[in-house]
Amino acid sequence: MDRLALVTEYDGTEFVGFQIQDNGRSVQGVLNEALSKLYKEEIKVTGCSRTDSGVHAKGHVSSADVPFYIPEERIPLALNAFLPGDLSCRRAIRVKEGFNARYDNLGKRYIYRIYSSPVRSPLLSRYSAYTSYRPDIGRMNEAAALFSGEHDFGSFCAAGSSAKTTVRKLDHVLVREREDIRGLLEIEVVGEAFLYNMVRIIAGTLLYVGTGKMSCDEVRISLEEPDRSNAGKTMPPQGLTLEEVFYDWDKWRI
Repeated sequence: MDRLALVTEYDGTEFVGFQIQDNGRSVQGVLNEALSKLYKEEIKVTGCSRTDSGVHAKGHVSSADVPFYIPEERIPLALNAFLPGDLSCRRAIRVKEGFNARYDNLGKRYIYRIYSSPVRSPLLSRYSAYTSYRPDIGRMNEAAALFSGEHDFGSFCAAGSSAKTTVRKLDHVLVREREDIRGLLEIEVVGEAFLYNMVRIIAGTLLYVGTGKMSCDEVRISLEEPDRSNAGKTMPPQGLTLEEVFYDWDKWRI
């Protein structure tokens, strides 16, 4: 058996999320089916994370055991012949037997996109949240700097989480406006691990700061006194993209 790491990109709009569920079409289910057709036996993948319904991914990683060798550079083209238009294998990497996409990742990079304009854009609405207000990016970045480091992010965790602890460590959070699309803001969040809806709540909190609904002092309180009511709203899923997952490929790649 060969073990593969599969880097996939998908538009999450028509998926119920990555993980297989009873209530609809999942990325994991579609990927399992395509791999099983390619290798002509049942294949099941393990994903690096469970993206929610409507959330997109540019660099999601799954691991899977396959029964025979196909050169890794040929796997994406072969697999994509069995995949729908909203899911693509971008890269395949042969890895050592012990590799697990979920447990061996070193961190993730997310971007939450907000389109700010007096008039909404149908072409941007699939991949960003919309606001008619113009946020203050300087104030947003002042608040964003407070999230760096290790904190109890209990205020930034939605109900239903099974996490044993709400303490997490973030490398950085920053806000920028795209140079090529005026009004399109990107909130980049990089860290080791994340709670349920954590990035979407951070984005909602920063939007509140940028539009004057919260102060930086209130953000400090949300980190010092973990309670969901202390943070901003949970932003809608379509603005969130899992951009990149980090691994020590020198350790795992064959």
